[in-house]
Amino acid sequence: MSSCAPLLPLLLCRHSEVLLYLAPSLLLALVIRALSARHPFFFLFTLAGTICHELAHFCVGWLTGAQPASFSVVPRRVGGGWELGSVRLTRVRWYNAAPAALAPFLVVLLPFLVAAWRTRGGVHAEWIDVPLAFAIAPQFLACWPSSVDWKIALRSWPAVVLAGALWWALVRSGWV
Repeated sequence: MSSCAPLLPLLLCRHSEVLLYLAPSLLLALVIRALSARHPFFFLFTLAGTICHELAHFCVGWLTGAQPASFSVVPRRVGGGWELGSVRLTRVRWYNAAPAALAPFLVVLLPFLVAAWRTRGGVHAEWIDVPLAFAIAPQFLACWPSSVDWKIALRSWPAVVLAGALWWALVRSGWV
């Protein structure tokens, strides 16, 4: 670690093995993105990410009371583009809109958890790492909420105002 310190910040230095393990998956994610933009057949390589993205919406929607009613990971043509999956939530309110809509951010944890598991004893390549790279790569593509997700998340603006007011009150009172 001492040889790494002059070159990289401490956080990157401490987790360099995890980042090294994830590098091929990040490159593979870029290839998958480029290929899936050219032909719908390559959506097959995004399936693992789509499932995790939609499961994140479904699970957080269920936990926050947004009442998920349907779940699909079958790609379909919508306007000039493709919808790779969807979850229909029947009870989206101001307090659960942002958590349910922005839940795909949680998907980015999966590659890091797998990389931490695989690099426990140092970086070493084994046969299992090839399919894991193909399973991890789409997670990097799936962790960003869609434009529809962001629009739904905006329904939670009252929660942001309440959190800001609470923070201001805590700072003003000397608690923080």
